[in-house]
Amino acid sequence: MADKKDYYNTLGLNQQASDAEIKKAYKKLAMKHHPDRNDGNSESTETFKEVKKAYDILSDPQKKSMYDQFGHAGVDQSMGGGPGPGAADFGDAFGDIFGDIFGGGRSNNGSNVYRGADLRFNMEISLEQAAKGTENQIKIPVMTSCEPCNGSGAKKGSKPIECETCHGQGQVRMQQGFFSVQQECPHCNGAGTTIKDPCSDCGGSGRVKETKTLSVKIPVGVDDGDRIRLSGEGEAGTNGGPTGDLYVVISLKEHQIFERDGANLHCEMPISFSIAALGGELKIPTLDGNAKIKIPAETQTGAAFRLKGKGIKPVRENHVGDLHCHVVVETPVKLTEKQKKILEELEQMNQADSDKHSPRSKTWLDTVKDFFE
Repeated sequence: MADKKDYYNTLGLNQQASDAEIKKAYKKLAMKHHPDRNDGNSESTETFKEVKKAYDILSDPQKKSMYDQFGHAGVDQSMGGGPGPGAADFGDAFGDIFGDIFGGGRSNNGSNVYRGADLRFNMEISLEQAAKGTENQIKIPVMTSCEPCNGSGAKKGSKPIECETCHGQGQVRMQQGFFSVQQECPHCNGAGTTIKDPCSDCGGSGRVKETKTLSVKIPVGVDDGDRIRLSGEGEAGTNGGPTGDLYVVISLKEHQIFERDGANLHCEMPISFSIAALGGELKIPTLDGNAKIKIPAETQTGAAFRLKGKGIKPVRENHVGDLHCHVVVETPVKLTEKQKKILEELEQMNQADSDKHSPRSKTWLDTVKDFFE
């Protein structure tokens, strides 16, 4: 699948473009590539769709904020209901292009109040922290409500005044011949109010950028990919809208010994050739300290031993998992001459009675012989 195109590049703009520049670029490109003006040319139609989608995102303050922070992932509609940003038909787009001529345009029901954007923070923790729970502090850059103006955007001691054009409605009705349509007030951009004396701290936007330090409680048993929601810790809304949420997404660091599988833990347990043959007792680590395992004689590679209740208790389950130790018989290395001689003698004795001492090897060799014959 081809990479998604950058919406600013689609409109021939950079990320610092103003709302007026975004609208102007959109109208110019939409007029150029509209299907009705290009005899159904498929290439122009695809370009028109891309331009329309880019404008739908960048003309919406909330979607634009999400896109500026997270790119396409922040405005992807595939996980939610309803049509995506490019789902509007050509007629709807045609109304956008010629809205100024006929006095038309989209209605937002007289309100430019938007909920603040949700934010995402990726947190990497150890397996031990996930198993026992912990509390970490994080720092995040976020748009918050401006304190001096209390989010109004107006200079302290003043307040927004009613828009003289729409008289506080946020909408104006235009009459052009037989056509009578409503559109967003061009003077107040649909807010219904204007700011005569803007706040010097936020420049009239009602929001400022700052870095917040938050304490995040990690519950016992949290797993890779789990999300922790901090309500109201996202970005401040616009024009008095509610604040968004912060989602902390957990990822687990790779552990030196254990591998997690839900509630269970797995590890490899290397044992010597002599212990595998004669049996013995091994001390192995767990998340709660050391434990002992009895290795029976004649243990083979791949054998697994279970330590009940030595795993992890997941967040959404009531039982604790187990620890599964998988045996790996380790071949001795850097042998002395004496050790080599002992092993050679042992091999000669085994060969003399292989059916008894190496039954699996004997069976395998017989199978191979039958295969070739």
